[in-house]
Amino acid sequence: MQPVGNWTPPACWYEPYSADEFAKDTERGFHMVADDPRQPNYAKRSVGEFRDIYKDGKYKNYNKSKGDEGSWWVAKQDPDRWMEDAAQMCDRQPFWVKNGDPVNDPHAVSPDILAQLAYNRIKLPDTKVTLAPAGASKVNLPAWAWLDKAKFKKVSVTAALNAQGVDIQATTTARPVALRLEPGTGEAKTFPGSGICRINDDGSIGEPYAKGKAEQDPPCGVAYLRKGSYDLRATVTWEVSWEGTGEPGPNRLPDGAFGADQQVVVEEVQSVNR
Repeated sequence: MQPVGNWTPPACWYEPYSADEFAKDTERGFHMVADDPRQPNYAKRSVGEFRDIYKDGKYKNYNKSKGDEGSWWVAKQDPDRWMEDAAQMCDRQPFWVKNGDPVNDPHAVSPDILAQLAYNRIKLPDTKVTLAPAGASKVNLPAWAWLDKAKFKKVSVTAALNAQGVDIQATTTARPVALRLEPGTGEAKTFPGSGICRINDDGSIGEPYAKGKAEQDPPCGVAYLRKGSYDLRATVTWEVSWEGTGEPGPNRLPDGAFGADQQVVVEEVQSVNR
């Protein structure tokens, strides 16, 4: 699902680690680089300097002696987006926060951030509309389009964090609200004229074709004006909201869109003259 507009879910954030967890992660990362003869000297020097800060420098032994008093907040990145500029925004070194103190960073994980991360994990059904009458479409005859209400229903994903006294969660829900038809050619007309078919009260989109309706205008469909083969693009708009710890909601997130192309073959109407 692609957000409508320029909004994107966060590519990085900060999560809490216990002193023991942070020590294990740092030592593991250090040895992966320092003990590898293939690693360049600058990389070994970098991990060594990082380790020294928390083990023998500004902090002593990763603050293990204060493990019950606070936690380390460490930058995390979306593994699918780590190369993006947005993933580099969480550029603070791991920082210590005492229990009960606020985490003064806009990227610190929160129900809102969890909701946005869940947005990025929502899996939606393929957007392939049913077209009828069956078989190839005919020039100037509307093809009725609809989506199965049993398949196109709301989808939810929950993201949660329970660590170091931070116990939060958020559930993000996407609900289909409209179908947009793009015929793939200017020599076609859509029904309605905007090409946007709104969701019906029963949760379906469009209306199934029935015998005897071939020459009627469908509530959702397309008519091609010239024979040929076209890529019809069907895109469903999903309204996205969330609720979470301390945030009963519904809280809105940007709408999402998910679409796919399907080939439509259009033939001339065959007639017999007597």
